[in-house]
Amino acid sequence: MSENIEFVRNVGDLSTDEGFQFEFYCDRCNNGIRTPFKPSVSGRVSSVLNAAGSLFGGVLSSAADLSERARSATWEQAHDKAYRAAVEEIKPNFRQCPRCSAWVCQKSCWNQTKGLCKECAPDLGVEMSAAQSDRAVEEIHAHSRMTNEDREMLKEKAWRETVVASCPECGAPQERNAKFCGECGAKLVAEKHCTECGAKLKAEAKFCGECGHKAPEG
Repeated sequence: MSENIEFVRNVGDLSTDEGFQFEFYCDRCNNGIRTPFKPSVSGRVSSVLNAAGSLFGGVLSSAADLSERARSATWEQAHDKAYRAAVEEIKPNFRQCPRCSAWVCQKSCWNQTKGLCKECAPDLGVEMSAAQSDRAVEEIHAHSRMTNEDREMLKEKAWRETVVASCPECGAPQERNAKFCGECGAKLVAEKHCTECGAKLKAEAKFCGECGHKAPEG
């Protein structure tokens, strides 16, 4: 009874009549390994007889035909043997993921800790680093689109003192930190003064910094 041949899907057969060669590649990164070329004895014998047949006309043509038929069976057997040897030689370099069944290279695409390919179990350190880089790029683009005025609006002091959503007089919406309403001209940021000594106060001040008197409401 003939022995069954185990085969894998990530293989390319480069064999010819002259010999055998195979290449195995990673389903994830597509990098691969190619086995050394191993000459075929039956292929060499067939080439010699075919050459002799062409040199001597029909004298050796029947012998060449017999050789070709014999070579086919012999070559196939040698090919199977070479393939088995190539699979055993390459196996340590690849792993089959039990989750997705992909054949991946151990060097770059296998998560040894998780026992899965990195498509099914990504390297968390790599993913975190990539996520941080993506976030940094997003922030750079967002910051580059901001005007100087927008940046000032985000400062704590400017936010408290100058940002007004709508005009208190006509109700017109204010898109930026304007000092006067674009519709009616009303002053948007009213100055605040101490009713006791007349000193100018900050909008959020509760007491006068000059005399200590309680600041007016509003």
